[in-house]
Amino acid sequence: MMCRLLNVSRSGFYAWEKRPESPRQQKRGRVREAIEAVFYGFKKRYGAPRIAMELTAQGIDCCVNHVAKIMREKGLRARNGKAFRYRAPIESKTNVSDNLLARRFEANQPNRKWVSDITYIKVSRNWLYLAVVLDLFSRKVIGWALDSHMREGLPLEALNMAVSCRDIEKGVLLHSDRGVQYRGHEYQEALKANGIHCSMSRTGNCWDNAVMESFFSRLKVELIYAENYRTVEEVHAGVFEYIEVFYNTQRRHSAIGYTSPHEYEKRYDQLTVSTFCG
Repeated sequence: MMCRLLNVSRSGFYAWEKRPESPRQQKRGRVREAIEAVFYGFKKRYGAPRIAMELTAQGIDCCVNHVAKIMREKGLRARNGKAFRYRAPIESKTNVSDNLLARRFEANQPNRKWVSDITYIKVSRNWLYLAVVLDLFSRKVIGWALDSHMREGLPLEALNMAVSCRDIEKGVLLHSDRGVQYRGHEYQEALKANGIHCSMSRTGNCWDNAVMESFFSRLKVELIYAENYRTVEEVHAGVFEYIEVFYNTQRRHSAIGYTSPHEYEKRYDQLTVSTFCG
C-alpha cells in the first residue's frame, strides 16, 4: 500500500531497504557512538564544546554544532549544562527601599536630598572606614564618621551628626546603596524617627549614587594618595582638615558655579532672607 501511495515500485523499495549504509552514514554512526562514549566516559561532565575537542584529539573530525545536534537528539545533557542561578539570601532583601532618587541629583533648597556611602582608607597594613552624608543642594558634607570597623554604627554616627547640625523638616530623602549597614534595624529606625525617607541604589549600580562616588574619588586623589598616612591619628586629622576646613569652606565645586559649599549655602540664606523681607 505504501509503495502504491508513493508511486514507488516494490522491487525498488526492497532494494533500498537492503542497501548497505553509505560511507557518510557509517561515519555519522561512528561519531554518534564516539559522542556517547566520551559523554559517559567523563561521567556526563562534558558538554558539546569539550566533547568536540576530545573527539578532535582522538582524530575524529567533527564540529561543535554537529555534536550539539546529536546530543539533543539523544537527550544527552552535561551536569554543568544548566546555568547557575544566584538567589540572594532572605536577609539581604530585608529593609530594601526603592530607588526614589532615580539619579535626580539636583535640589532647589537645602535638606531636601541627602546621599550617603562608605569608603575604605588603607593605613599601613590596616583599614579605616569613612561614612559620609552629603547634601545634594550645595554638595556640602554635613555628617561623617571614621572608624576601624564598618558596622551599622558607622553610617548611623554620620547620620546623627547630619541631623544634629541641620534644621530639617520631615520629608528629607536620604539615598544610599543596599549595604547591610544601611538596611540595619537601628539605622532604619533612626531614619523613621527623624522623618527621613529612605532611597537605595539598584543592585550593583554605582551610578545611582554617582555624587558620593565622585566625592570619594576626589578625597582619595587630593588627600589619601598624596599623603601616604602611617597612623590612624594622622588619617583622622587629615580627613577632618580636608572636609571641615578645605572641602566645605574653600574648595570650588563645579556643580554649584565654582563656589564652595559653605559660600553657596550662605548666598542662598541671604537671598531667602531678602526675598522674605521684601
